[in-house]
Amino acid sequence: QETLEDIDKNGDGFVDQDEYIADMFANEEGGPEPDWVITEREQFSDFRDLNKDGKMDKEEIQHWILPQDYDHALAEARHLVYESDVDKDQKLTKEEVLDNWNMFVGSQATNYGEDLTRNHDEL
Repeated sequence: QETLEDIDKNGDGFVDQDEYIADMFANEEGGPEPDWVITEREQFSDFRDLNKDGKMDKEEIQHWILPQDYDHALAEARHLVYESDVDKDQKLTKEEVLDNWNMFVGSQATNYGEDLTRNHDEL
């Protein structure tokens, strides 16, 4: 409901593609849209607007914000390893973690750094 209220600028109870894009990108210069915006438009059409009526209703917004088939913790852990694993051996060394400390402190997976202050055998 909160997402709908934030993004639905015309107050019709739905989020159309323009409202969806406007939440992420404001084309103030009037030039061509960046490639990532074009990709987001495709995402809206292909994956967000499930019933293909040109807008997202409450159920479609819920599926977008809280997808049932998406493991947030696993995705965040994979992201941290991918970004920090310099030698790409699928293992993080102490140095790799320390070199990327800001990524770990800013991650929900580490409770925004709080979990890093606790004594862990695996670290």
